[in-house]
Amino acid sequence: MKKWTIQDKQKKDSRKQSIDEIIKTILKNRGLTDKKKIDKFLYPSLNDLMIESVGLKREELDKTVIRIRKARDNHDSVVVYTDYDADGICAGAIVWETLYDLGLKVMPYVPHREKEGYGLSKIGIDAIAKEFNPQLIITVDHGITSRKEISYAKALGIETIVLDHHLIPQETPKAQALIHTTKLSAGGIAWFLADFLQRKLSGREGSEEELKMHATRNLDLATLATVADLVPLFGANRVIVKFGLEVLNKTERVGLDALIQKSGLRKGEIGVYEVGHILAPRINAAGRLTHALDALRLICTKDKDRASFLADKLSLTNRERQVLSEKSTSQAIEMVRHKFIYSDSSKKSMEKLIFVCHKEFKEGIIGLIAGKLVEEFYRPAIVVSQGENFSKASARSVAGFNIVEAIRKFPGLLEDVGGHPMAAGFTVATKNLDQLKSELQKIAHRELDEDKLIRTLTIDTVLDLSDITKKLYDKLQQLAPYGIGNPEPVFASYQVKIVGASLVGKDRKHLKMKIKDVNSNSVFEAIGFNMGEVFRKVTPHGLVDMAYTIAEDKWNGKNSLQLKLKDLRVNE
Repeated sequence: MKKWTIQDKQKKDSRKQSIDEIIKTILKNRGLTDKKKIDKFLYPSLNDLMIESVGLKREELDKTVIRIRKARDNHDSVVVYTDYDADGICAGAIVWETLYDLGLKVMPYVPHREKEGYGLSKIGIDAIAKEFNPQLIITVDHGITSRKEISYAKALGIETIVLDHHLIPQETPKAQALIHTTKLSAGGIAWFLADFLQRKLSGREGSEEELKMHATRNLDLATLATVADLVPLFGANRVIVKFGLEVLNKTERVGLDALIQKSGLRKGEIGVYEVGHILAPRINAAGRLTHALDALRLICTKDKDRASFLADKLSLTNRERQVLSEKSTSQAIEMVRHKFIYSDSSKKSMEKLIFVCHKEFKEGIIGLIAGKLVEEFYRPAIVVSQGENFSKASARSVAGFNIVEAIRKFPGLLEDVGGHPMAAGFTVATKNLDQLKSELQKIAHRELDEDKLIRTLTIDTVLDLSDITKKLYDKLQQLAPYGIGNPEPVFASYQVKIVGASLVGKDRKHLKMKIKDVNSNSVFEAIGFNMGEVFRKVTPHGLVDMAYTIAEDKWNGKNSLQLKLKDLRVNE
């Protein structure tokens, strides 16, 4: 059971509403009441993608153009040093391909997660100095906090340009240029940089058609990056994803085409869900378990046979990641339950912050485990891959508890830390684990009251079932793409009659119902994924209150509206 928060304060019953009223309420819930803002939201344009509007500084881009032109003229060796997640890989591919197209001598470099760690490192700098002897490094999706590493590179005669979207520190590194904003993913910043460089350095400023083709070609990668990195889909990010999905569904990149086919997807049917839950995990998997360079190779290859081989390899790695994640998550859940439920009956409730450590937890998946623990127990969770001398940790939080701020209160116990209010990562000396755990649980105990540990379901408005029509569904699609910052609208209906109910799915874990409005002839099918435990509570002709989203079911060639349950309250 979740706590329902109805955003439409005026609507407490199921009185019938017009489609315009429903859409107006949803827009208002997203802070859109001004006609100009509403029009920009409903009718986005690529012309809305302006440098200043996303927080990028034109002077830093100009500095970058000057340094890139110099590198091309002097035949400098340039290295694009990217991150190993989907955002970093896609952004790195955009930057590398653009520089290569502009005639630079450029190579990509992807660090190994476990051997080199996140971001620019002395080990990585030494490796590329030996292999490529670069005069310039461009960091992608990291670097804004790498003051010492950039100084080290400079001492070796290597200049640096930083492209990053993480929180800027009090003291920034002394790089040739800092291309930075927190309003975009790294892939989004890379798209802006690529477009700017092409316009300034391609010698084709008069050929708008060619420039447009280059810009839209990169939108598929910018979209993958934006969705994968959970960036709010408002403003420029909404524009990128809206048009980027169109490009992705027609992509001519043989690597992405192969990945789409191996994932069981079809071009023309790929949306935010397919990107975030099917494609991006395959790109991320390489960096989690092996080496992310294969993901970059897949995206950039022009060879169909190589693309097929790499897509198979990434899909297999992702399956291995799924199996390992499931095993380790089950182990972590059992550790929590054993400590707080089985072995200590004197405890009235478990700790308000979960902190679990294990030597067998693989560093590449501890963030996934932490996320699953939050789902299971709904409280902040920290999962530690315990090493002999140093340990790596990943944290996920709940609304109302700034996890990275809490961790940063103990700099004396940490080697490094980074992240944002809902997710963080850090390195800690293994000998300090117990003390850090104790201190963080004290903070959580003080700051998290029981109300914050109850799942909240935000509902846009209350509907009568007769409000739900194909016309409403079509109108709702104008609000897409949905994602972080622009969630799919959730509705509630009260006192709905159950006509029939059954358990479906391979393991019979899903609840399927036929429901009817008591005041009309409106009948719909509703599906509640992983809600099988509710089945024993529902009875034919019984009444329920339900929260749901509206979807289109295209099963067996038949198109019909279906309600996807978010929560269900069975009336006694």
